[in-house]
Amino acid sequence: MLSIVIPTYNSAAGLEKTLQRLVPPPYAREIIVVDGGSCDETFEIARRYADQVASCPKGRGTQLRFGAAQASGDWMLFLHSDTVLQAGWGADVCAFIAQCNANHRAGYFSFALDDDTIWARRLEKIVAWRSRVLGLPYGDQGLLISRDHYDRIGGFRDIPLMEDVDLARRIGKKNLYPLSSVAITSAAKYQQNGYGRRVLRNAACLSLYFLGLSPHTIVKLYE
Repeated sequence: MLSIVIPTYNSAAGLEKTLQRLVPPPYAREIIVVDGGSCDETFEIARRYADQVASCPKGRGTQLRFGAAQASGDWMLFLHSDTVLQAGWGADVCAFIAQCNANHRAGYFSFALDDDTIWARRLEKIVAWRSRVLGLPYGDQGLLISRDHYDRIGGFRDIPLMEDVDLARRIGKKNLYPLSSVAITSAAKYQQNGYGRRVLRNAACLSLYFLGLSPHTIVKLYE
C-alpha cells in the first residue's frame, strides 16, 4: 500500500484539485491530510477525499512527521496541498517501487508551475538544476520513499521550515531519483510577491540554513 501524506494550513483554494488527482488510484492507497489549524474550508474538503484527517500543531515538518506516524503503507508519498500530479503519475510511482534497489532510494517529480509566463519557465529550469546538481528537490516536487528507508534515516524532523532540504541531505544526492511525471504547483505565491523577490527570499533562507541558523528563526523571515 502507498500512503499519501498532505500537510495543510488554510489550503482550501487548491486542495480539492490536489486530492481529485489522487482518487481513484491505480493501486491500494490511503490519503492522510494533516492540518495545522486552518480556519477556512480545508477540513470539509479533506473529509470528502481523505481516509484520515488529523490535526497537529502548525509546522510542515511537524505535520509531515505526524502524518507519517499514522501511515500504514509500505511506501509513502509526501505531497504539498497546492501541488497537482500529472495524469498517469501512478504508473511512474509503480515503476519506481518495482525497481530492485528502490528501497534504498527516494523519488521526486519534475517541478512545474501553473503559469504560462517566461518567469515561470525560468524558475522551472532553476529548480531542475538545483535538484539535479545539488540533490535538493523541495517539497513541492513530492517525495516518494519506502517506510523502511524513511525510518532508517530518521524521517522528517519537527521543524517549521527546511524540513524538505534536511531530509534530502540525509537521503543523499546519489539516492534521489527524478521521476518522469510532473508535479504542477500553484504559482499564486510567486504572482503575489513577484518572482524575483520570492526566489531571492527562498535563496536567502536556504543560505541561512546552510550557515547554521535555526529553522525556527528562518521561518520568521520566510513568512
